[in-house]
Amino acid sequence: MNAELRTIPATDGYRMPAEWEPHGGCYLAWPENTYFWRQGAKPVQHTVVAIADAIAATGEQVTVTVSSSQYLHARLLLPDAVRVVEISTFNAWARDIAPSFLVDDHGGLRGVDWRFDGYGNRSPYWHLDNGYAARILDLERLDRYAGPIVFEGGMIDVDGLGTGIVAAECLLDPVRYRNPNRDTIIDAVRDYLGVRKLIWLPFGLVDDDTAGHMDNMARFVSPGTVALAWTGNERDPQFERSAAAWELLTAETDADGKPLTVHKIPIPGPLHMTAEESLGTDIGARIDRTGQRLAGSYLNFYISNGAVLIPALDPATDDEAAAILSGLLPGREPIQLPSRELLLGGGNIHCATRQIPATTRRQS
Repeated sequence: MNAELRTIPATDGYRMPAEWEPHGGCYLAWPENTYFWRQGAKPVQHTVVAIADAIAATGEQVTVTVSSSQYLHARLLLPDAVRVVEISTFNAWARDIAPSFLVDDHGGLRGVDWRFDGYGNRSPYWHLDNGYAARILDLERLDRYAGPIVFEGGMIDVDGLGTGIVAAECLLDPVRYRNPNRDTIIDAVRDYLGVRKLIWLPFGLVDDDTAGHMDNMARFVSPGTVALAWTGNERDPQFERSAAAWELLTAETDADGKPLTVHKIPIPGPLHMTAEESLGTDIGARIDRTGQRLAGSYLNFYISNGAVLIPALDPATDDEAAAILSGLLPGREPIQLPSRELLLGGGNIHCATRQIPATTRRQS
């Protein structure tokens, strides 16, 4: 294993880059558990294959991690261009359990290994996932910073220039943190991700199993420009959340004092779990989740080299959302991928991926 650093990333000149900056690769974790995934996880595995194939086609080196028992199955399904590596996980959300990769101005690349507690023990068997980031950094031969707090990658979105967006309901969640402290979190994000200004939205998306991950609610699409999940239906409980975020963001500035421009992205649905989808999982055998609202959002897109992968969730809004996002990310091919199977497990395309920034050197 490479060095565990005792210094502070920001002091060392490292920062978390924006997602639109060039990628050198991408990680996904193979969905295997039948607690969340229906029909033995087979349908969602085919969704992950489609995502891996689409990202690999843009020139990124895609790596899918998988348990030894599923290795051959994954290797047979995945394209030859995708690397398959044996690392076991329970969750398939690489965004949350993989390292936060950092860069400096000299081509350096390092990673932050945050503590992971299964979203405040909302997910079982999370101890396996808590070791995932360290294994990835070892595999990539990258030096490691030990993050000082519980933190998941989906909690924050950054512009790469010192500004980040989070949701207070998520980062001040008493289930995750025994005594949540805003200043402690601000200090950790500043020191370990290079975020000089943290914008706190009050809420994330309604009925989000993560209690407010930002990659379902608001995303930077370029410096100073934010895409926001939106509904105009005042009877929808999401309306109040989106309206509060709109009011705050349109009055905000970035870390350099420049005003933000905000664009509304319609939410799909609302979408709800069917009886068949609920009964097909282990948790469904104990708890009937038929009719449960799914946290569907087009904001859970992934910006790859030359493309943007957008969830396809509702024919009534898919094309409108994709057109808006395509306009906000010019020069990137919009690729719509059916992703309801991922959504049934509580996440989507962005949750399933973790990019590695392109770099000119691997170590200090």
